[in-house]
Amino acid sequence: MASPPLLSLRDVRLTFGGNPLFEGVTTWVGRGDKTCLVGRNGSGKSTLLKVLAGQILPDSGELFVQPGTRIAYLPQDPAPDADTVRDYVVLGLPADERDQTYRAEALLAELGVDPDRSTVGMSGGESRRAALARALVGEPDALLLDEPTNHLDLPAILWLEERLKSYGGALVVISHDRRFLEQISKQTLWLEQGLVRRAEFGFAGFPAWQEETYQAAEAELERMDNLLRRELHWLARGVTARRKRNMGRLRALNGLRQERAQRFGARQDAERRAQLAVDAGDVSGRLVIEATRISKSYGDKLVVPEFSTRILRGDRVGLIGPNGAGKTTLLRMLTGDLEPDGGTVRLGTNLEAAYFDQRRDRLDPERSVWDTLTDGRGDNVWVRGQPRHVVGYMKDFLFSDNQARTPVSALSGGERNRLLLAKLLAKPSNLLILDEPTNDLDMDTLDLLEEMLADYEGTLLVVSHDRDFLDRLVTSVIAVEGDGTIGEYAGGYSDYLAQRPTRPSEAARIEARAETIAARPKVQAKLSYKDQRELDELPTRLEKLATEIAKLEVELADPALYEKNPARFDLAVKRLDAARDELAAAEERWLELESLKEEMAARS
Repeated sequence: MASPPLLSLRDVRLTFGGNPLFEGVTTWVGRGDKTCLVGRNGSGKSTLLKVLAGQILPDSGELFVQPGTRIAYLPQDPAPDADTVRDYVVLGLPADERDQTYRAEALLAELGVDPDRSTVGMSGGESRRAALARALVGEPDALLLDEPTNHLDLPAILWLEERLKSYGGALVVISHDRRFLEQISKQTLWLEQGLVRRAEFGFAGFPAWQEETYQAAEAELERMDNLLRRELHWLARGVTARRKRNMGRLRALNGLRQERAQRFGARQDAERRAQLAVDAGDVSGRLVIEATRISKSYGDKLVVPEFSTRILRGDRVGLIGPNGAGKTTLLRMLTGDLEPDGGTVRLGTNLEAAYFDQRRDRLDPERSVWDTLTDGRGDNVWVRGQPRHVVGYMKDFLFSDNQARTPVSALSGGERNRLLLAKLLAKPSNLLILDEPTNDLDMDTLDLLEEMLADYEGTLLVVSHDRDFLDRLVTSVIAVEGDGTIGEYAGGYSDYLAQRPTRPSEAARIEARAETIAARPKVQAKLSYKDQRELDELPTRLEKLATEIAKLEVELADPALYEKNPARFDLAVKRLDAARDELAAAEERWLELESLKEEMAARS
C-alpha cells in the first residue's frame, strides 16, 4: 500500500438466510485509490459496499475507518426524500456548512437539475443526478458509488468521469459500464463466491486477470479429478480386503470429494450463463425504414427538426444524445409508433418487430415470472417454433426454480431486465428495437447479449448511453444533440466522436458554470466594517493555511511515519483534513466578500 488505508475490512463474514455471502474478506482502500468493485449480479457487490459504508454490520470481522474520515455513499436506487432538490443535496454538506446552499446550486447547475424542483415524481435520471450532487457536494474523504451511470446520459457520464479523475479521496465504484471503469479505475476488487481478490490495476486489466484465474482453477480441477479417479480405482480393487487397515485413506477420499464440491461445485453453479439466442424470423424486405424530412414539436419546443434517413435490412443503428433531447420521440416516429408533424415515414414489407422498453412498461407487476413467459397458458414457452418447459427456459436466463411463481414486482432491476429479454427473445422478429437495454445488466449477461446481437440476422435499432456497447455493436450512429441538430455518422460511438462537428469546449462549460454561480443572489448590499477587516486579513490566513498543508503533506509522505509513530500519523491526518476544510472555507469567504465589494463599487 502506498499509504495507510482510510477504509479496511478484516476477516469479515456475513450471512443471509443462513447462507454465507462473504467469508474471510480482508481488503482496504487508501486515499487516492480509485477502485472498481466487480462481480456477477447477486454476488454481493452492493452489500459489500454497504458494509464499507457502515450501513450493514457484518456477522464477524472488523470494519476500520480512519478517524475523521468523511464517507459519502450513493445507493443503487436513490430515493430523494426532502421537499426540494436543493434541500436534499444540502444534506450532503457537513452540519456546520449547510447554510452554504450555493455549493449545492453550483453542482446542480453542472448536472442540469433545477434546485427548486420538487423531489416528488422525479425520473430515474433526475434522482441519480441529485444523489450524485449530494454525494459530491461535501467533498468527502471516501466516495462509495453503486451504479452511478445508470440512467445518466452521455454528457452526464463524461462530466462524472472528469470529476472522479480529479477526485483526491478514496473511491470505490460499482458499474456495468466498461468504458467508464476503464477511464477512472486504478485498482480492482473482484468479488467471487464470497471471496474478494485485489489487483493493483484498473478494470482495463480485469478481463485478462479473470481469464488467467479461471484457467488456473480449471487446471486445479483437472488435477483433482485425476487424483479422484486414481483413488476410486484403488478403492474398487482393495478396500474390501483391507477395510480396517485403510479406513484412514477412505476418510481422506471422502474429504477430497467434499473439498472438490466446496471449491468447484459452487463455481459451476455461479458460472451458469444466460443462454441468449434470438430467432431472426422471416426475411424482411431490403428497405426497412425510409424517413423523409420528418419533424416533431411539443408546443413551442421543436424536438425533432427535419430529418431524413434510410435503414436497410441488416443495418445496426445506434441512437445517442442527452436525456430529453428527443431520442425516444425519433425512435417512435421511425418505427411507426408516433405520427410526425411533418414529413413521411415508409416502413418496409414483412416486418416483425420486437421491442425492449426502457421503462419495463410491458411487464405486468402482478404477474408471476411463469405467467409472464407463458402468457398464462400452460407450462411451455414457444421458442423459435419449439416448445420449452418454462422452468428450463427460466434457467437459461439465470432464474432459479423457486422464482417461477415470484411476482414481477418482487424482482430486482436486473432480474426484470432478464425477464423482458427472455420474453422478447422467444418471439421471432426481423427488427429488434432496444431502448437502454444495458441498464442493470451484469457484465456476463451483457457479454452474451452482445454475442447474440452480433449473430442476429435482422435489423437493429438501439438507444444506449453505453459507449463500449455501441462500439462493439452498431454500424452507424444517429446523434440527437439536444441543440436542434441531428446527425448521422458511419461506425460506432468512437467513430462519431472523430467525425462530429466541434462541440462547446470544457472552458466554455466552466465559464457558464461561473456565470451561474456569479448570478446567485447576494445576501449583503455593502461591506460592513467587520467584513472589510475580515477581507483584509484573509490573504494572510490563506497563505498560512497553504504553508501548513504543504508541511503536513510532506510529513505524511514519509512511508515510515505510520509504523514509527501511529499517534503522530493520526494527529497529522486529522489536522490535514481540518486545514484543508479551513482553507476551502476561507477561499469561499474571500470570493464572497470580493464579489460583494465589486458589486458595491459598481453601484457607487
